[in-house]
Amino acid sequence: MSFHSGEIAVQTQAGKREEAQKLCSVISNLIKPAAQEFLPTQQLAIASTVDIHGQVWASLLTGQPGFIQVLNQQTLQISLDASLTPTDPLYQNLHHNQNIGLLVIDLSNRRRSRFNGKAELDLNGIKIHVVQTFFNCPKYIQTRHIEKAVTESREQSQTFTRETLSVKHQNWITQADTFFIASFHPQSGTDASHRGGFPGFIQVLNHRQLLFPDYAGNNMFQTFGNLLINPHAGLLFIDFQTGNILQITGKAKVIWDADRLNEFTGAERLVEFEIEQVLETKNATPLRWQFGEYSPANPG
Repeated sequence: MSFHSGEIAVQTQAGKREEAQKLCSVISNLIKPAAQEFLPTQQLAIASTVDIHGQVWASLLTGQPGFIQVLNQQTLQISLDASLTPTDPLYQNLHHNQNIGLLVIDLSNRRRSRFNGKAELDLNGIKIHVVQTFFNCPKYIQTRHIEKAVTESREQSQTFTRETLSVKHQNWITQADTFFIASFHPQSGTDASHRGGFPGFIQVLNHRQLLFPDYAGNNMFQTFGNLLINPHAGLLFIDFQTGNILQITGKAKVIWDADRLNEFTGAERLVEFEIEQVLETKNATPLRWQFGEYSPANPG
């Protein structure tokens, strides 16, 4: 597998081009045995899609173990039983643009795997024809354990759409230790990725602007390579205790300024995020998680 021009440019600027090139061998278009064993046991995934206006969204998908099935070495099936709120843009986006990025993550043991490809909607759910897949390292993942699934009647999908962050949203974000970011390259497709740190690692600059650090990672820079070419991105915050989610779409700008980097311990780059739309959904998933421990890799 090869990297696109945006990824190569960021790898070069970061001084990691040689290390990244060595990692090409871990990227495959085949779902390897380790992933085939991993996927049927999972209950949490993040999908990255693009709407008709070019905005990028990160969506939450949850279900019972087996809601993600491996059909063959190049095809996944996400069951219709997956918990997805009716107001989520994912299905509508896929009718317009087949690109999908899927991050499947097990918070209990810090394992995560990425699958990027083309989606096909059918009577069984979402079929994904995998173009690129690989496992990620466990860095910056805070452990959490699924403690229950709410089975009683829930007031599901009560959704609030805004163009700015409310005070409640700002407090939610500044207390977060985990979020997910979706990005899109017009030729190479969509990607979903995880970000983590100690609470407070994301700064709310104002009601329409966020600032967060990027720590040392796998040196492939899929997210940043996409953002260099196309600034549209989506963020997803999960309230692991209530099942509520916050989806934000907007534009991201990568900052390399040394003076500003000093504001964040361990930061190698910063991302300034301009908010265009905010979607809050209550009870987006019946799952509830109990906090375990912070990642030993978190700076600070």
